[in-house]
Amino acid sequence: MDQHGLSQFKLEQDDTKLELKKGGEVDMKAIQQWMASVPAPQYMPSYVGAPPAPAAATPAPAEGALPDGALPAGVKEVTSPMVGTFYAASSPDAEPFAAIGTKVTADSTVCIIEAMKVMNEIKSEIAGEIIEVLVENGTAVQYGEPLFRVKTS
Repeated sequence: MDQHGLSQFKLEQDDTKLELKKGGEVDMKAIQQWMASVPAPQYMPSYVGAPPAPAAATPAPAEGALPDGALPAGVKEVTSPMVGTFYAASSPDAEPFAAIGTKVTADSTVCIIEAMKVMNEIKSEIAGEIIEVLVENGTAVQYGEPLFRVKTS
């Protein structure tokens, strides 16, 4: 939409209606209704063969350890702005947009997420260095799911 100067786009085809608006407010009720109407995806387990053995008892956190879900100081996450399929590169033969050690700016493209047959370039929105890639190429991602960790300082 930015590339072509569009602020609104509507498409109606048979029983399907798609309307995109740039800026504006998010209609959470419409999103929730749509999500409720879509069947839950069926995923294959990520392991091959026998399932992984149960984890051993977790030791008590060390003094000064971060609580679950907390990030160290100076580390931020790039999260998925939509539900779709994560692609690390523009084609199977191309180099990934971002890998561990890649320096990124807020405008750097870090991946592509395919949603409804549309390839969406995802920007970092954070300046720093990629320290962790959290998603495997070709896997489904959910809205808000962390994709990368970036060291900002």
